[in-house]
This record gives sequence, structure tokens and C-alpha cells, in this order.
Amino acid sequence: MSVAIKTVDENSHVVLVDGSGYIFRAYHALPPLTRKTDGLPIGAVAGFSNMLFKLLQGQNNESRPTHFAVIFDASSQTFRNDIYDLYKANRSEPPEDLRPQFPLVRDATRAFGAPAVEMEGFEADDLIATYAKQAEALGARVTIISSDKDLMQLVSEKVRMLDTMKNKDIGIEQVIEKFGLPPESVIDVQALAGDSVDNIPGVPGIGVKTAALLLTQYGTLENLLDHAEEIPQKGRREKLMANKEMALLSKELVTLKTDVDVDESLDDFVVGDPDVDVLFDFLELMTFRTLTARVRAQLGEGETDGLRRDDDVGRGVESPAEARGPANVIFNKEKYVCVQDVETLNHWVQRGLEAGVVAVDLETDSLDSAAAKMVGVCLAVADNEACYIPLGHVGADGGGDMFGADAPKQIPLNEAVRILKPLLHAKGVLKVGQNFKYDLGVFQRYGLYPAPYDDTMLMSYALGMGLHNHGMDALSEMHFGHKPIAFKDIAGTGKSQKTFDQIELDVATPYAAEDADVTLRLWKFLKPKLAAEHVSTVYETMDRGLPAVLAQMENHGVKVDRAELSRLSGMFAQKMAELEDEAYNLAGAKFNMGSPKQIGEILFDQMGLEGGKKTKTGAWQTGVDVLEKLADAGEALPRTILDWRGYSKLKSTYSDALVQQINADTGRVHTSFSLAATTTGRLSSSDPNLQNIPIRTEEGRKIRDAFVAETGHVLVAADYSQIELRILAHVADLMTMKQAFADGVDIHALTASEMFNVPLEEMTSEIRRNAKAINFGIIYGISAFGLAKNIDISRTEASDYIKKYFEKFPGIKDYMEETKAQAREEGYVKTIFGRKCHIKGIADRNQMMRAFAERQAINAPIQGAASDIMRRAMIRMPEAISSVEGARMLLQVHDELVFEVPEGNAAALIGVVKPTMENAAMPAVDISVPLVVEAHAAKNWNDAH
Repeated sequence: MSVAIKTVDENSHVVLVDGSGYIFRAYHALPPLTRKTDGLPIGAVAGFSNMLFKLLQGQNNESRPTHFAVIFDASSQTFRNDIYDLYKANRSEPPEDLRPQFPLVRDATRAFGAPAVEMEGFEADDLIATYAKQAEALGARVTIISSDKDLMQLVSEKVRMLDTMKNKDIGIEQVIEKFGLPPESVIDVQALAGDSVDNIPGVPGIGVKTAALLLTQYGTLENLLDHAEEIPQKGRREKLMANKEMALLSKELVTLKTDVDVDESLDDFVVGDPDVDVLFDFLELMTFRTLTARVRAQLGEGETDGLRRDDDVGRGVESPAEARGPANVIFNKEKYVCVQDVETLNHWVQRGLEAGVVAVDLETDSLDSAAAKMVGVCLAVADNEACYIPLGHVGADGGGDMFGADAPKQIPLNEAVRILKPLLHAKGVLKVGQNFKYDLGVFQRYGLYPAPYDDTMLMSYALGMGLHNHGMDALSEMHFGHKPIAFKDIAGTGKSQKTFDQIELDVATPYAAEDADVTLRLWKFLKPKLAAEHVSTVYETMDRGLPAVLAQMENHGVKVDRAELSRLSGMFAQKMAELEDEAYNLAGAKFNMGSPKQIGEILFDQMGLEGGKKTKTGAWQTGVDVLEKLADAGEALPRTILDWRGYSKLKSTYSDALVQQINADTGRVHTSFSLAATTTGRLSSSDPNLQNIPIRTEEGRKIRDAFVAETGHVLVAADYSQIELRILAHVADLMTMKQAFADGVDIHALTASEMFNVPLEEMTSEIRRNAKAINFGIIYGISAFGLAKNIDISRTEASDYIKKYFEKFPGIKDYMEETKAQAREEGYVKTIFGRKCHIKGIADRNQMMRAFAERQAINAPIQGAASDIMRRAMIRMPEAISSVEGARMLLQVHDELVFEVPEGNAAALIGVVKPTMENAAMPAVDISVPLVVEAHAAKNWNDAH
């Protein structure tokens, strides 16, 4: 490092973890584990996280690190592959269930407050060697957490290794025991002996013992090879003389680099307190309850004791959204009741009617609410007073063998629905649910429409958006210190996992009833906080009404033309084939269009195109940016490759994949909307994700051709026009922009005219494009680097553009600075409707993290307000369109709503949809810029734009 290291001296203890090796050891140390919520494999992450926590705590003051980092392999390609293309060639691919855990392990490292270090072109061992030598030179004690024999060449009086799996300390004596020579000779021993695992050739027939014997006599590998002809043993002599070059090559491969120009300094590894929110959010996301409890215990009574909280900005107080509930919370599962007869069910319905507030939860056989069957209903009327009403339990094989000769005693489904209906529909009884959208979606398909209702997930979201997970289990542990029964504990995991209808009633009852019990307690705890934190209006006007609306939309689904998707897949495949032929002609040879390595060799080695750059592994860069620049310079082949990649993604990600998402019974796609998954209030969707269907290219928009209306109907797409820029003009009080929106002037042309002194009538498309990039970039706090990349100019020019923009629109700069200041002071920013968007990392010591948080703070009030307006519009929409016969709201995507309506009623629908959306902010906020909605009808989604 060229920068002086300030924090490391002879009193320091630097701990470097071989993260890449640790992952595999953690993976093989634990049985397969999956996350209940989505089946994600998390076994390696669990093992890694537990080991990491133990390491950071240290066993005593002597072993506790002062500097700590986890070092990873960035990729499988390094400079050694350039030296020897067969290096590690025989290594098998990692297990399928381990691959998705690689990024999560890095997340775990950062969650515990440790740096996760990696560098393209180098192995983790090279970075460890570089940092170890730096620390050793400064007199520090170094511990390398690994059992990798390649790292033993680094062992010295100051540098030791620790194999945590075997709890074995590795010093100079242990290295001599393994290699027969001290650490300084390890490289030469390995060069002679080779390594079949890494495919290092060495000298055939020479093992570790023979290598040590030879090196003891001749000192070094080079001296041994120089005197190979003197060796009396014929076999050894001939092998050494015949494989001299291979031995020297092997030495180059096994020698760790100790002078890598690393990006992070040892100063960046100083051990500090992790960000408590990031840590517990990660643990909750991974559902590591045991580890969460251990971490909480280590921290003391409060979950934030001893930890820095960025969102509290040094105030040392607990966020109200994360406050603990009543002390000594007791859950007595023995009191839960299994309801198996009509008389008992009538009793619980009456209790619910008398209580006035009842928690309701459903048990089903699927996570897809549009297809799930009702298996049972849970009710809770007071603490520890909850019941489970089984309705659809069967045997493991669908018959009842699990329970004996007959299925368990249950009330007939239709009769139970009839008895429950008065309670669920009673206007004087508040129904309380957790993520109630799911339950409402299932209830609706059985003719039940519970109302009025509260949703504890959305209460938590209104209180702590951006702070933590809002799932029931996470909230229970956070607020009550209570860990609910896990689904996997009663149903198992993996292929042998049971569906809920196969669970025995004595096991199902405490699990199911507890959900209702926890939900009711969460409601009692969170409801008063809405008013105390001044977010009651946010919850009541923008969140509470949405679950019923979205549940109905999900049940409606949207029709997808399977034949059209098949036609598009065929068309994309044909286009790809044509582009392949074109590419082969341009290149003068066939090559793999999906291989970056072969593309780089064709473009820069064979064709000699200028502007190529190599990675640290020596391979040519062939990313989108590189190919775009070449294409813009007039090179035909890069443009062909880009076009091929575009069609390939459309085919694999959309036209092929969407077919699998069509419901066999309805012929429609039923996406699932998430109300509490983003940090700005935007909705997201999954299974399938309809938010990501590409619309920027003509080919991408063709995917929407497959989303069609039923016969005799049309789709209506209603889209807010530039809503975020309009909100920016309002909140920043930009008079010029506000007047332009009021007059219907092209806002991007106006911006270009203001900045570049170009009359509107002389505006070129390029100037307008640059202004548009700045307009939208400002909303996201774009940097000069980002803008330069977007519009292909120098960073200096981009910086000048932004500076001039702020001069022309000073209100924007004022808004940005005021917003960042509020985020630093309060830990959150607000939308114009009062929604709090909590900003993590706003006071982070890492400049990059802090800058990212500042961009979030700038964007959140703008994007959040747009989301608030959309939520308000959606809540009002069912009543608004009820006057239009046959009208149904199907989708919400970004700033757009999609409806289906009989063709003859399209004009009437547009006539009510437009004013409902355009006036959605009223009466809460009188926005000083008109909101404009463009709405069109067509047979398919694409044509409706």
C-alpha cells in the first residue's frame, strides 16, 4: 500500500479469515437447511454466521482481534489461469444448493460489521498473504483462520494459522511436521510434489517426503534443478531433468503474491460495533432464531446495547418501531383449543362477537393465495385464548392413514363457513390479521369478505419502513422476545416436508392458534404507537385498505396468450440464429456467442479493434459498456452481439418462463403483490415479477403483446405522466418547472433550453436526451460519474452539467441539502403525506455507504410520495369503477394501473379512472403541479400504451 497504515502496531492482533474455504467447511459441517418462507438453502450461511460470531467475540482478551476481515475469491479466473490454463481445471462445480449461498455469506460478513474483501484476478490466498506481510512488517500478531496448506508458506514467529474446525493451532512446528521443512521451504516442496486438487503438475513421482529430502540436501528448488544430473537415484534424476520447466511453472503457481495493490487498507479492518439494524435484519431474514437469541444475550438486555445505531444518529435511544413490548410475556399453548364440533365453534364465534376484536389467521396447503385450499381457521380473542378450527386435514396419502382408520373429526367446510360468516362480516367486530392480504384472497374464493380489518404487518410497516423485517415471527421476537413455533419443526424440510393438511391435529393446533395469539398481541402493542408516532393517517389512508383490493386483483389475474408466448419464443430463437450467422460472417469464424472469453478474443485479438481493456486475469472485458462503445463507434460485430444478448434474455427470462406461470385452471397469471417489501412504499410483485417486464425496446414491449383481454373485452392501461418530476417540482418549489407542467410544456425540452440557452424551436433530440437524463438522474441523487456514464460524456462535463442545473434550479439543491440534514438528524425522511422512510447508513463511517444512504434520502420523499398517491388511488378505485359494468382492476406496475372491461364500456371506465388517479392526493395534499394520467384501451397490454 502506498498509504501509510496508522492503526496497526506491535500491540495489534490482525485476524484474516479464509472466507472461501470457510464456506465449504460450513456447508459440509451441517445438514442441509432451507428457509421456511421460500425454501432457500441456508445451511452454509448458518454455519458460517455462527463461526463468524464466535470469532469476533474471541475467547479471551488475548485472542480477541483488533483488526478483522473475511477474504473471498472474487471468481474462479485469476492470473494463474493465464500462466497455466489447466490450473484448477479438474475442480468440480459447487453443489447446486451452495451456489445461492455465496452472496448471502458476504451479506453475513457485512452484517456482523466485518469487511468482505475480494479482488478480481486474485485468489483469496493472495490477498491474505499481502495483508499478513503488511501486518507482520508493522510488528502485529497475525492469525489466519484456515486449514489450507497453501497458506502455510506464510507462517512465521508473528503469523500463525488456526483451524477452527479441529481447534488446531498451526505454527512453525506444525508446518515442519506436515512438510518436513520450515515455512520458507513450503513453496519449493509444493512445486516438486504438485497438487492434484488444484491441478498443479509438479514433478511426477516426487511426493512431499521425497521433496523434503531433496531440498534438505540442495536447499532450494533452483539449486536442486541445476544439479539434477548429480542425483545418484536414476528415477529421481530423470524425472527432475525431464520436468524442470514444469517444476518452475509449478513454483510460480503455488507462490502467493504478497504485493497485491489491494483496494482496502488494514486500517479498514479495525474491529468496531456492527450496525444493529443491519445485523438483526439479516438474522431475521435468514430466520436464524437460535443465533439471534445468542447475539441478543451477548449484547445484554437491549438489542442495541453496545452497538452503534445509524438511524438514531448517536442519540442512544431505541426506535419506537423496534421497542420491546410488555415484560414477562407468557404464551401458554396448553390453553389453546382445537374446535371439532359445531357447538364449540358457535361458542368461539359468540366470544368473538362479544370481544369486538378478534385475530384471524388461515392455514392452507399452498403459499399461492389464488390456488390455496382452506385447511383451517384460527381465532384469538385474548392473550392465550385462541383456537384452531381444522377443516381440511387428511392423511399423508390423502386418505387418513396418519390418524388411524379415519380422517380426523372436523366440521364440514360449508357448515363452518356458514357459522363463521356472521363473525367475519360483522361490522361491529374488528378482524385483525398479519399479512392479511393472503388470508383475504383465500377467503374471497370461499365467498367470505372479512371487514373491517387491521393488518399488523402494515402497522409495523407504517412505523418502521426501512428498519426491519415485518414478518410475524420477526415482530414477535423483536417486541415480545418470543420465538413462535417454526413451520419446519412440525412439517419437516426438503422433499419430505408435509403440507399443512397432512399435519396431526395435536401438532397443528398449538402452531396455528399461536399465530392468532401473537397477531392479537401485536395489534394491542402496535395500534397505540401509530398515533404516538404520528403515522395513523398514513396507515389508515394509504395502507389499511389495500389488502382487500390487492387480494381481489390477485384472484382476478390477467389472461396470458400461451400461443403468443410460444410465437414470441420462436421469433426470438429465429432472430438469435440470424444474428449468430451474421456474427460468424463478420468475425470470419464461428464462436460461442455466450462466451465472453471467445468474444474478447475475436474482437481484440483476431479483429484488432481499439479500445479493449483486460481484466486483472488477462481476459478481455466484453461487458455491455464495452460493446456499446464499440457499437457507437460504428463497429458492426459488437452491435450484433448486443442484439443477440437482448433476444436471448427476452426468450429465457420472459417468453419461455411466463408459460410456466400460467394457472392451468384459469389460463391466467396470478402474480403476488407485496405491500411491505420496499423502503419507499412501492409495491413489488413476484411469481411472476411483472414489474421487470422490459419496455424500453420494441422487442421487449412485445412481451406485453401476450397479456390479453378476455373475448369481448379490452385492457385499459392508465399511467401517471412524469409523476416523480411533478412531485419534485412541488416539494422543491421550482417555479419554472411548475409553470411548464401547468402549461403542458415538454419538461425535458424546457430544462435543456434553460441549461444550454437553446430556444425550444431549435431543440435537438440529443440535447433533449441529455436534459432528460439529468432530470431523472437528479431524483436519484446521481453523481457526475453516473451521469457521464449515462450520456457518454467526460466526468468533468457531467460535473459541469450538474453544477449548471443547480444554478438554474436552485430549489433542487436546497431540497437535497435539507433532506440529507433531516435524515442525519432524525434517521428518516418524510413524504408529503407524512410517511416516514427510515434511512440506514446515513452516518456510516464508510464514505461509499454514507453516499448511498444520502442518495436514498434524496429519492425517498419523491418516490415515496408517488407510491403514496398510487396507494390512495388504488384504495378508491373499486368504488369508482363499480359504476362501470364488468370493470376489473388487474395489475399495478410502477406508475400504471391495468384494467379489464367489456369493450363497449372502455370509454366509461377511462372516464372514471383518470379523475380518480389525478385527484388521488386530495384532500390530504394540494399538489401545486397538476397530475396527469394517460389512459388507452386495446386488446393487449402493449397496444394499450
